[in-house]
Amino acid sequence: MKIAVLGAGSWGTTLAVLLAEKGYAVSLWAHRAEFARELERNRENTRYLPGVALPGNLVIEYDIFKAIEGTGMIVTAVPSQALRETLTLLRESSLGEAIVVNVAKGIELATGKRLSEVVPEVLSDVSPEKVAVLYGPSHAEEVSEKQPTTVVAASSCLETAKTVQEVFRTSMFRVYVNTDVVGVEIAGSVKNIIAIAAGISDGIGFGDNAKAAIITRGLAEMSRLAVSLGGDPMTVSGLSGIGDLVVTCLSRHSRNRYVGEQIGKGKCLDEVVGHMKMVAEGVSTTKAVVTLSRKLGVDMPITSAVYEMLFENKPAEQAILDLMTREPKQEMEE
Repeated sequence: MKIAVLGAGSWGTTLAVLLAEKGYAVSLWAHRAEFARELERNRENTRYLPGVALPGNLVIEYDIFKAIEGTGMIVTAVPSQALRETLTLLRESSLGEAIVVNVAKGIELATGKRLSEVVPEVLSDVSPEKVAVLYGPSHAEEVSEKQPTTVVAASSCLETAKTVQEVFRTSMFRVYVNTDVVGVEIAGSVKNIIAIAAGISDGIGFGDNAKAAIITRGLAEMSRLAVSLGGDPMTVSGLSGIGDLVVTCLSRHSRNRYVGEQIGKGKCLDEVVGHMKMVAEGVSTTKAVVTLSRKLGVDMPITSAVYEMLFENKPAEQAILDLMTREPKQEMEE
């Protein structure tokens, strides 16, 4: 099978290397011609994944049509808000029976749609049954070092999920399957918002108690939104939920936690993201999820507080105080 990976950031590069090392013919598409030439020249992604050599059978492409030619699987690893634009380039292409695997985590800001919904909407010859997502606690830096990692491949079609499982699994990259695409995507997207909240707590100087509260109550918000959209609440207890939330809230690798930490220290959002090389998906996802939760009538107080701090310049200490002094509730309240 030939596989095309669209997006040469740290995660796209990591997965392209993993697949090439398994023996697949892999094309890695870079959006900018200059960057593609740099990757080919160095045979290393010095910008986003330094120290990891690109295998000889990994082909670097700037021409997206060459990248996808003859592919049996397309892995979309572009930022969530760039997915529709990227796929639009392929609107007139014949993809046959190719499986599309999205690995970016987020909700489309303009439409409030999950990314697995965007794929068949743009690519009319790709049925929803041929779309999958690959989510879970998986920092690119650790996967590229072949540290033990577990993720979940989710598709409405179990056969598709199992195909993705078989393609990606290695001795150090264990892949589970799930057919609850809604639950997996919502959990994997909302966790980035909660990670920003955890980072804000760190930036203010709060301790473990506050972090644990944010993680636990963040899971409750994640579950409420997933259920409101038809997801299974048990999915939130899995790899894309608790698993990814814990690693994103605690890890030094987490871009979303970093953004929150800087906000907690008093910096403004534009200042923080302006100095980052890579996208923190939780920023745009916060906007999208606040809009979606209000539309659905889902109570998400931590998410709303993060929105106020990021986009309305609400002081972090005041936002925390407002959260702590909300009306008392039952823990397991519906």
